[in-house]
Amino acid sequence: MSNLRWKVIAILATLVVFAALGVYPIVASRYGIHSPGWLMEKQLKLGLDLKGGVHLVLRVQTDDALRLETDTETERLREELQTRTIPVTNVTAVSSTQFRVEGVPPAQDAAFRQAATEVQANFDRSSGTNGTYTFTMKPNIQVNLRDEAVVQARQTIERRVNDLGVTEPSIAQQGSSGGDQILVQLPGVTDVERAKEIIRSTGLLELKIVEQGPSPTKEGLMVNGQVPANTEILPGASGAPGEAASTVYYLVRRVAAVTGRDLRNARPSLDQNNQPAVSFTLNTEGGRKFGKVTSENIGRQLAIVLDGRVQSAPRIDGRISTDGQIFGTFTQEEVQNLSLILRSGALPATLTYLQERTIGPSLGADSIKSGVTASVVGLLLVTMFMLIYYKLSGVNAVVALVFNLVILLGLMAYVGAVMTLPGIAGFVLTMGIGVDSNVLIFERIKEEIDAQRGVRAAINAGFSRVFWTLVDTHISALISAAFLFQFGTGPIRGFAVTLFFGLVSNLFTSLFVSKTLYEIALSHRQQVATLSI
Repeated sequence: MSNLRWKVIAILATLVVFAALGVYPIVASRYGIHSPGWLMEKQLKLGLDLKGGVHLVLRVQTDDALRLETDTETERLREELQTRTIPVTNVTAVSSTQFRVEGVPPAQDAAFRQAATEVQANFDRSSGTNGTYTFTMKPNIQVNLRDEAVVQARQTIERRVNDLGVTEPSIAQQGSSGGDQILVQLPGVTDVERAKEIIRSTGLLELKIVEQGPSPTKEGLMVNGQVPANTEILPGASGAPGEAASTVYYLVRRVAAVTGRDLRNARPSLDQNNQPAVSFTLNTEGGRKFGKVTSENIGRQLAIVLDGRVQSAPRIDGRISTDGQIFGTFTQEEVQNLSLILRSGALPATLTYLQERTIGPSLGADSIKSGVTASVVGLLLVTMFMLIYYKLSGVNAVVALVFNLVILLGLMAYVGAVMTLPGIAGFVLTMGIGVDSNVLIFERIKEEIDAQRGVRAAINAGFSRVFWTLVDTHISALISAAFLFQFGTGPIRGFAVTLFFGLVSNLFTSLFVSKTLYEIALSHRQQVATLSI
């Protein structure tokens, strides 16, 4: 009796704990019952197909990452040639993976080859006529850069989505053409355009010294119709906050003094006119570079460039080390979004939208209603079958099945799993697995009774001989669920998670809870001649 008492206490404690985690928060949320915050945080979360939200498929333009690497190496070689005073006619990028150097003097050929040694780590060099050299990115470097661009884009999107406060987003790589697509699912998001803008914005911050400007036209900054070497013309906006802004142009140095990679933090603030602005702090290396550039260019303008557009161009009045501010014609919402984008880091390549679907909460409500209806109908049919076919022993199976479902909900809520429509299918399948386990046990007990064994001995033998059969089948199914989760995407993973926890809880209820219920039923009877089964 003492052993049975501890079994009952263990079962009731398990039931109470998992009911508090999985069932009570749902009931409390449904009927507006006040509950502790930590408990409501464990409430079972709903996926995109149940809660509604946004489903996006984006393609990473990996050629941008190759072009950035080519441009960087082009500028690096140009600066190296200037440092070594090697005159060349032109250094220009001809494609995303290739750049060309023209007019290398024959007398300086050896010196040029020496200067280009570092570039040749990633580029193959081929020579042409009249001192022309073509540098082509190595195939393995191209593959690596494309793969890294997709991974970095996914990680950046994850940081931005997390800062948006989206609950349980799903972000994964997919696509057959090199896996350059990213699937983004945002349950519960209603402001679709804001989410899309934050996800897609490149967020590339650059601080560049202004050579000339602002000018109302690009032509006013050119020399003989050409942009001066080592510079570029970028658009910007003029006009005070609240006034209509007109486009002006700045001639800035091509190479940025500091980029967003040197950022430590970015946050909303106010400028000297109490207008919305973004304050930023640089890391140690960024602060060193920023301090050097500002100390060497006191009295000149510094262009703060975001995604290729000059946001502001303040005058440098003294050395600046780690702190700066971006101001312009921003609204409060724009500075919030810009701070979020800068904190999450710049995207390594631009994104294009391949697919967009907005799932309304009404569709999710219909899915939940259908899923609950299917679960209730399935439970009722199973209950009827077990009671009719196995008589009072069917009550044992039904109670164990209810325990199973309560534990399943509690486990999913505790680990923060997300319930999806395929997950509801896994929920219904769990009921079938639970009944199947009890059927195996009951049939074995009936065989033992038919063999003229006593009721208690038949029950013990039935559970004992089915034990390893159930363990084997459940382990096999768990392995299948693990593979579904590892190699599947959103919906399949939702099914796999529910199936996994359903199998774990069913093994406990069918072997431990069900047998304990038999022991409770027989504990007050000295002689047991028959069993209702």
